[in-house]
Amino acid sequence: MPDWSAERKLTAILAADVSGYSRLMGADEEGTHAQLREHFAELVHPKIEEYRGRVVKNTGDGFLAEFPSVVDAVRCAVATQQGMAERNAGITTSERIEFRIGINLGDVIVENHDIFGDGVNIAARLEGLAEPGGICVSARVREDVIGRLDIAFADMGEQVLKNIARAVRVYRVRSDRPPGERVALALPLPDKPSVAVLPFANMSADPEQEFFADGIAEDIITALSRHPSLFVIARNSCFTYKGRAVDVKQVGRELGVRYVLEGSLRKAGNRIRVTSQLVEAESGKHIWAERYDRDLADIFAIQDEITEAVTISVGATIADIELHRAIRKPPESLDAWAAYQRGLWHLGKTTANDCELAEKFFRQAIDLDHHFSDGYCGLAMAQMRAAGTFRTRDLAEAQNSGEQLARMAIALDRSNAFTHACLSFALFMRGDHYGALAEADLAITLSPNLATGYFQKGASLIRSGRPQEGLIALQTSLRLEPRGPNWSTILHHLVIGLYFSRAYHDAVEAAQQLIRLFPEYPSSYRWLAAALGQLGNTGEAKKALEKGLAIAEASYRPVIRPRPLWQRPEDYAHLLEGLRKGGVPEE
Repeated sequence: MPDWSAERKLTAILAADVSGYSRLMGADEEGTHAQLREHFAELVHPKIEEYRGRVVKNTGDGFLAEFPSVVDAVRCAVATQQGMAERNAGITTSERIEFRIGINLGDVIVENHDIFGDGVNIAARLEGLAEPGGICVSARVREDVIGRLDIAFADMGEQVLKNIARAVRVYRVRSDRPPGERVALALPLPDKPSVAVLPFANMSADPEQEFFADGIAEDIITALSRHPSLFVIARNSCFTYKGRAVDVKQVGRELGVRYVLEGSLRKAGNRIRVTSQLVEAESGKHIWAERYDRDLADIFAIQDEITEAVTISVGATIADIELHRAIRKPPESLDAWAAYQRGLWHLGKTTANDCELAEKFFRQAIDLDHHFSDGYCGLAMAQMRAAGTFRTRDLAEAQNSGEQLARMAIALDRSNAFTHACLSFALFMRGDHYGALAEADLAITLSPNLATGYFQKGASLIRSGRPQEGLIALQTSLRLEPRGPNWSTILHHLVIGLYFSRAYHDAVEAAQQLIRLFPEYPSSYRWLAAALGQLGNTGEAKKALEKGLAIAEASYRPVIRPRPLWQRPEDYAHLLEGLRKGGVPEE
């Protein structure tokens, strides 16, 4: 039974030890002991007292202290390490006594002038991560001192510490700067993927191309900022690095971003070459690169063309990396963004079971962050797809729930284009094609490169009697996001658009491709059979229906079902015509 009488308090804990203490003692036991006592008496203890701390205990090769103020604890650590550096001047490296210091803020148990608990243990583990003469702190400590002290931190990421149940984010106090030079403090990463676009370097001898290089970088920043899933650093912050040789790892720390986009421009005669590469800031790893060679016929048209190409590729690359990053995490450690990404991954698998798992992860995202609008959109999409595609949910309930969730997402973030694309889907499910089209157009206006917006626009156009226009929008969606959670449904609507355009041969080819990629997508077989029926190929039509029934009988029977709200009467009649020509009787 817990001892409720134990005294507890929140305190800043400083743990320190001597680096290489056993080696020093083995080389000169008496001399090392004498030096250490001298350091304690002349530097360490006076500094702890100066910064209003208390020595809890000496540990032979180190000490444990506590402070009522986190700021004072860090000040004391910095002053102590600076004092030790001065005292070690002129001493060979092998003979120096150098402290490693760890600082944590935690709730501790006080007993007989000693302190105990996880807070103390974490400080001791942080000390072990510090370099000789260095200081490591927990994220809680950094949050309390950031902006109050003229020091900078380097993010060491999540660390698994011995005998500590949870991972701890650790920061190293930076000392790699000349005296008096102020360095920007490391910033934490936002919840969603973050990117900084550095000024493109002009590698040509023509100074006029400097404006062109700057224009490309500025346009890319503007275009990426319209992606609702990205956190994009503003132009003014990015351009502080112009003309400087920079380390992308440093940029990542100083701007608080996971990805850095950099590039260059080179002109030769009437030709121009633009190169661009996306780098993961923490590791420095290049994850995407491309080169664009163009004739300088119309400089502004070329600028727009390259900007669009880079933006589309970068957006798709980051989306794919974030998806796989979320997949690698254990479910219990997911934050809202990662849970949402995990839901998208399952949604893109296009099976009834994966659709159910997608709902689970979208609900987890909402539970973790009630203000995360994308989580509500994901849940709406999963529920409506479960009802419309797999028939595992009541259709009327899913239509109502989907619209409510989409409108809730818009209320949370009206500027998020994805929320309007989601509402477009919900209105489409109700048969309100014009309302769906209006929301899709609004989504595209807010984010001109939003693949989901073009998909919803294409589906709405096809179902409202404008299949040729709808097919163009669907092709744009596929160009913007060739592989994504909507891939199967985009291909499905391509089949429908081709069928309603009476391009039956093309519809058969598109349906067969869809079946090869997503064999458990039940509606594919129905539309394949209808197109084959229109071509007079009754035998192949019946085979297609038999495969559909064998793969997904629960969601497939009856083959001819009541007209859904999203299908116009004349389009429904056109589908029935193809199925009957294929030899399918009404059930």
